[in-house]
Amino acid sequence: MGVMPSAASDAPLTIGPTVRDDLVGLEPYGAPQLDVPHPLNVNENPFPPSDALAADLGRAVEAAARGLNRYPDREFHDLRADLAKYLVVESGIPAPPEDSIWVANGSNEIMQQLFQAFGGPGRSALSFTPHYSMYPEYARDTFTAWVTAARGPAPDFALDARTVTAAIAAHRPAIVLLTSPNNPTGTALDLDVVRAAAAAQARHGGLLIVDEAYGEFRRDGVPSALTLLPEHPGLVVTRTMSKAFALAGARIGYLVADPAIVDAVRIVRLPYHLSGITQAVARTALAHGTELLSQVALLRDERDALAADLAARGHDLAPSDANFILFRTFTDRQAVFERLLERGVLIRVVGPEGWLRVSVGTPDDNLAFRRALEEADPR
Repeated sequence: MGVMPSAASDAPLTIGPTVRDDLVGLEPYGAPQLDVPHPLNVNENPFPPSDALAADLGRAVEAAARGLNRYPDREFHDLRADLAKYLVVESGIPAPPEDSIWVANGSNEIMQQLFQAFGGPGRSALSFTPHYSMYPEYARDTFTAWVTAARGPAPDFALDARTVTAAIAAHRPAIVLLTSPNNPTGTALDLDVVRAAAAAQARHGGLLIVDEAYGEFRRDGVPSALTLLPEHPGLVVTRTMSKAFALAGARIGYLVADPAIVDAVRIVRLPYHLSGITQAVARTALAHGTELLSQVALLRDERDALAADLAARGHDLAPSDANFILFRTFTDRQAVFERLLERGVLIRVVGPEGWLRVSVGTPDDNLAFRRALEEADPR
């Protein structure tokens, strides 16, 4: 029987849960969500679903809703088959077998599951700065040591095989995380870098993850690391439907890897982690793939036009294969960010000091950004 506090005591009872020591004082991850005319800070696809897609999504969700009294297909066989067909078209690879594909609630959950299965106490993960700010949080949350090496100098921020293999030799990490195109720089990887990293990781039984969240935006002739999967059983390629498929609000990510890697992830996943509604939404969007990828082509054109305008103004910028551009400001970047926000344009303070990242929006968004930048960051 517990000890009850004395009725005469003036001191409150302060028994309660104690948070982990390494989490004390930290704040949750998250970019600003502000109601502005031109939100260009989180690399979303700016085009909402067409009327035809929205109608099909509504019908698919209604059909799935009729079965919500039952647990969903925990192996989502139909969705995996649809993704295999999509990758044949998008990346020009033979259809991956179903058991080499895994899906979760956004590529964030995919990464978390990979770190749960292949990281952990006594193991480390390696990536290269500047990188996506969530990467070290996957490591922290799975008690995986986090180590980094630097990418090449501005403005290219390139990553070469020598840098990667030297860092792997120095740290012998359980996980190496490469990104192509890289966030926040937009830099694509040469496949020779991926080959070298995969070979170096194989020598000590490590895992190589290539994060291709922005893969569909890469320039013509830039191949996907998916093409290397048959050669390297320790390679994982992760993707998302948040960007190219304009499904950021649906939270759908996936990986393609050797079936043994998928089996390891299946052990750590939560039961029935992918809802029937999510599966229905993803399959419907894939059925509209031609329509959605035409938007990607428009965004690539808008990206290249915006990059040309920024270069003409005299900005240094990283060559981007993504749906965003990292550029150097002429004056204090925080001041530029705030002046843009005053003009209804929200971008992101991220990357090395003096640099800002702008997502590629609609033509109207991009024009508003260019006009606001003329006032916010005069030459």
